[in-house]
Amino acid sequence: MKQPIKLKGCIAILAAAGFAAVAHADPDEDQLTVNGEIEMVTEVDAPAHMENLDTIYSGWRFRSDETQAFQMDDFDNPAMIFVEAAAETWDIADGFEGKSCSSCHNDIESMAGVRAVYPKWSETAGEVRTLEHQINDCRENRMGAEKWKYTGGDMAAMVGLISSVSRGLPINVAIDGPAQETWEKGKEIYYTRYGQLELSCANCHEDSYGMMIRADHLSQGQINGFPTYRLKNTKLNSVHARFKGCVRDTRAHTFKPGGPEFIALELYVASRANGLSVEGPSVRN
Repeated sequence: MKQPIKLKGCIAILAAAGFAAVAHADPDEDQLTVNGEIEMVTEVDAPAHMENLDTIYSGWRFRSDETQAFQMDDFDNPAMIFVEAAAETWDIADGFEGKSCSSCHNDIESMAGVRAVYPKWSETAGEVRTLEHQINDCRENRMGAEKWKYTGGDMAAMVGLISSVSRGLPINVAIDGPAQETWEKGKEIYYTRYGQLELSCANCHEDSYGMMIRADHLSQGQINGFPTYRLKNTKLNSVHARFKGCVRDTRAHTFKPGGPEFIALELYVASRANGLSVEGPSVRN
């Protein structure tokens, strides 16, 4: 793996990469309330473990008023179609054990707070697990059902459903104890330049947030809104699918969704949002 190198000026980097970085915009001051009742924290002091940012912002604050509006009402949020489908799946038995999700977890509301702490260390598995891994563990070992594709539609919808009952709760991902080694690995990946364009996650989302790129403003790359419905591809997108796309855009060979590199990166990036509200399923460009 390439080692992190000293960061250069962000404008020069983006120009060398062929990106248009001709305008800058600070996050707006709009406040996000969903359905008129779920108040979201979209700006908060950066967690103590962050070194280069004083304040963190939800990606929602960088979107246009039109895009923001989609997320403010579940009737307008196109992601909720997938959530509703997952709510039906929640009660459907699957696999040779004849169990559904609700067989063990009862009503979906019992999952409130779960999304806010993932990824997390699993004592049983002896490793850091994402919510997707935990879902597939339940399907395979509790239900006797086939695993879902890690970035597939069924998985994204179920993660969206579980996320939806945690909306408004603060992200609180643990990075100490046995999870620390994985977190450190994720941090290394975040600051390492990849691909022919030699770009790191930090070059865009830490050095250059607010700049225009591809006719849109770069955010800080927070993942508290995932899974997210992207207007660009009109579907619900998972965290690792977005990671894969970002690495690919540097013209590098990307990592495998669900693999150790992206697990580590997700843990690190998720911890950068500690204090912001769970927003998923969100709407982004």
